Amino acid sequence: MTRAQLLLRTVLGVLVAGLVVVSGVWGAFALWYQAPGGRPGRAVCSGLWVLLLVALAWLAAGGEARVALAGYLVAQALALLWWRSIRPSHQRVWADDVAQLLHGQVEGHRATLHHVRNFTWRRDDDYDVRWETRVYDLDHLAGADAILSYWDSPAIAHAMISFGFDDGRHLVFSVEIRKKRGEAFSEIGGFFKQFEMILVAADERDIVRVRTNVRGEDDYLFPLVLQPATARALFVSYIDAANALVARPAFYNTITSNCTTLVYRMARQLNPGLPMDPRLLLTGYLQGYLRDNGAIDASEPAAVQRARARITERARRSGPHDDFSRAIRAPA
Repeated sequence: MTRAQLLLRTVLGVLVAGLVVVSGVWGAFALWYQAPGGRPGRAVCSGLWVLLLVALAWLAAGGEARVALAGYLVAQALALLWWRSIRPSHQRVWADDVAQLLHGQVEGHRATLHHVRNFTWRRDDDYDVRWETRVYDLDHLAGADAILSYWDSPAIAHAMISFGFDDGRHLVFSVEIRKKRGEAFSEIGGFFKQFEMILVAADERDIVRVRTNVRGEDDYLFPLVLQPATARALFVSYIDAANALVARPAFYNTITSNCTTLVYRMARQLNPGLPMDPRLLLTGYLQGYLRDNGAIDASEPAAVQRARARITERARRSGPHDDFSRAIRAPA
């Protein structure tokens, strides 16, 4: 065997080993998050999968490479068939704040939305439940803002779009996980079909105030630079996206179907030249992406703009009977 052949064999061996390790880790996580039987059942299934791969590796090391390869391919094929059989559903016991599915109709300039959320939050587990039907006149749509809400890392934020009308009303659209009752968010679980996706429409007093005043998050509001026709088209796109989710449930995915990727896909319909960018995933840096693509004002330094955009303290100072939307937009 020549040196080149030996090198090629070594490289191929490393690539195959890497593929086996990656698929093995994927299978272990998939079983951990999706196998039946609760936590004990998931632990057993995930552990058995790891033992199977170790056994196949032992066979390969003992000279039974073909048997090991065949066993691995069969196991992986069965795992993929099982994975494809896991489907999203609307029929689960949902947490109260995601229990209803937004849907709507647009007739001329009149948009009717059903199941707009208007909760009053005192704590995460203490709130008044209100789901409402709202009518909005799109001829009176005055503009839109991007809201970024940070809870831990400066690289990760939850992104929402708030539409303002000339009568002072604001409606926020937010792509979120549809939590089952008692369930908590997991970034890793978001890769493994743990959550369905939901599009929530809510008052700023509900969906922003719960983050700043109840959950202790840090929020920033950036006015978007949009032509009226573009803002209107984006508003209608949200209704279309909500109706599509009602017709066909979908899983949330931490990378491919999250709070920014859906908005990006809608925005691409309005501006096909809008580029992909790592900041669409590292949403904590979304301000820079919006500045670079003309979606928000870039005439002042980013740090100055960011300081002005911070609404956390204004939100926390607002009283229960104040006009919340006006309070968070008041001069600092």
